[in-house]
Amino acid sequence: QVRLMESGGGSVQTGGSLRLSCVVSGKTQPGYCMAWFRQAPGKEREAVAVMETDGRPTYADSVKGRFTISQDNAVNTLYLQMNNLEPEDTAMYYCARGLGCYIDYYAGNLDYAYVGQGTQVTVSS
Repeated sequence: QVRLMESGGGSVQTGGSLRLSCVVSGKTQPGYCMAWFRQAPGKEREAVAVMETDGRPTYADSVKGRFTISQDNAVNTLYLQMNNLEPEDTAMYYCARGLGCYIDYYAGNLDYAYVGQGTQVTVSS
């Protein structure tokens, strides 16, 4: 069973930074991509960033230039560095591991993906 565990969320002021981590454990198979998505109350899920199998990242337009996705395979961890945070970034952030390697996949049906429990990010003005 694959498990994902996020950490690193918190409360910051506008312009601040946070780095989220997602540790992957269990028996993993090749061919899966890792991603971050977020969900705010009353809003639809938004895919934030995906790390494709060849290491290429893709970002949502709303976070381009501010967020960076990366991974360290030696410690089975996915990261999301978030800089210049805005109140609109306030949401629960989740990491996911799925067969979809394009960003829109993580805004859709995730029944066949592994998803963590989430970590809250709150940005105040």
